[in-house]
Amino acid sequence: MSDDTPELQPADLPPKKGRKGVVDVISALHLHDGSLAAQEQKVADYVKQNLEDISAITIGDLAERCGVSKPTVVRFCRSLGCDGFREFKLRLVQNLAVSMQYLSAGAEQSALGSSAALNQVLGALLATTNAMRQQVDTQALNAAKNALLITRHLLFAGIGGGSSMVAHDAANRFFRLGFPSFATSDSYLLQMRAATLTRDDVLFLISASGEADAIVGAAEIARGYGATTICITKPDTRLAAVTNIQIAVDIPEDSDIYKPTASRYAHLTLIDALAMSVAQEMSAETLENLRRIRASLTAYHGRTGPQPLGD
Repeated sequence: MSDDTPELQPADLPPKKGRKGVVDVISALHLHDGSLAAQEQKVADYVKQNLEDISAITIGDLAERCGVSKPTVVRFCRSLGCDGFREFKLRLVQNLAVSMQYLSAGAEQSALGSSAALNQVLGALLATTNAMRQQVDTQALNAAKNALLITRHLLFAGIGGGSSMVAHDAANRFFRLGFPSFATSDSYLLQMRAATLTRDDVLFLISASGEADAIVGAAEIARGYGATTICITKPDTRLAAVTNIQIAVDIPEDSDIYKPTASRYAHLTLIDALAMSVAQEMSAETLENLRRIRASLTAYHGRTGPQPLGD
């Protein structure tokens, strides 16, 4: 019998029509904790103590263990924003798949002093770049460099925190070399921009997972119109399969959830290496562009002392 059959939904339950499923039932569980009806609170207390067991039990099992009726369990699920027990279980399983390392982090992690934290981050930086160096195909880097040297228009894109930051840094790096370079992290804008690219343009995509629909879709669109597509991503991913040039690196992430994502160090390093090799290849134009930028800044703020030459 279905979990949401009429016998489990008495007339006093709110109607299902128009109800939107809650995204994070774990947060909803804590948000409503203490404000639920007494019988529903029994269910909440049991669920909080047995989060990982709920997916394997039936609504009857849960009701019996909590000493309540099946309709009470349904009312509890609806109080959290779910249509019934089946949806509650599905959303809880989805939450737990990504949440357990965060839920248990407090007991496993101990606070570090500033010096120890600095050492840990620097250690991760060295380990990440060393791992990347062992994996990078220099022929792919050279192919990317050659494509960049002849591009008319250069669009960088990344979706998500780390990848979008790398994309914007890359556009900042290449405009200084004289390239019309732009960056976007908006999924809709990316699809539109990809559709305007031609065989004289390059779409450069950064993705730690290589599976983001927006990134893969943009690569397919741009490539369909003849643009050259380059990516920095994991090997054997959907993105790697649809781009012309793949710079593939697989960087394992640290289990410490408080430490910033390691892969972005590798991605930034690869962007800097490409920018440097392109700049050296067209040194005359690069030198003039950098000189103009420095001259304009000096005129703006008046400082003539030592400053980062490439930035």
